[in-house]
Amino acid sequence: MRTPLLAMLALSVALSGCGWMQTTKLNPFNWFGDSEEEMTTLEPEEGYAKAAGDNRIAVAQVTRLEIKQTNSGAVISAAGLPPTQGWWDAELVAANSGYPVDGVVTYRFVVSEPPPGSPAANRVLTEASREVTVAAYLTNARLTDVSKIVVEGANNARSVSR
Repeated sequence: MRTPLLAMLALSVALSGCGWMQTTKLNPFNWFGDSEEEMTTLEPEEGYAKAAGDNRIAVAQVTRLEIKQTNSGAVISAAGLPPTQGWWDAELVAANSGYPVDGVVTYRFVVSEPPPGSPAANRVLTEASREVTVAAYLTNARLTDVSKIVVEGANNARSVSR
C-alpha cells in the first residue's frame, strides 16, 4: 500500500519541476519568441547591390517570420506579400554570408517579378493568393552568437529575438 503512494508522491514532485522549463532559456523551444514588425528599412538610398545576373527585388511586405528549432539548428521561415500574383524564385539572401553582426543575422527577402503584361502581373485578388513563403537554415554552430534574426522587405522588416 505504501509503494503506490510513494510512487505518486515522487511523480508529483518530479512533474511539478517541469513547469519552469516553459519560461527558461534552457528550453530550446523558447530560444526565439514571436516576431515583431519593424517599420523602418535599412535599405540604402541607392538600393542594394545585386549579384551579377540577379534581377530579383525585395518583396513589398514581410508578413510573417517564424523560427523552428531542429536538432542540428533552426529553420527560418518567412512569408511575404508582393503587390500582384505571379511572383516567383523567392529566397532569403543572407547579409555577411549568414554570420551575425553584433548578434544580429539579417536576411533580405527577394523575389522575381512576373513577366510584364502577363495575366498574373495584373491580378491582385486576395492577400492569401499572393503570399509567397520562403525558408533558410542556420546550423547550431552559426546560432551560438545569434541573439536576433531580421528579415527585410522593401517596406518593412520583421525580427525575432532570443
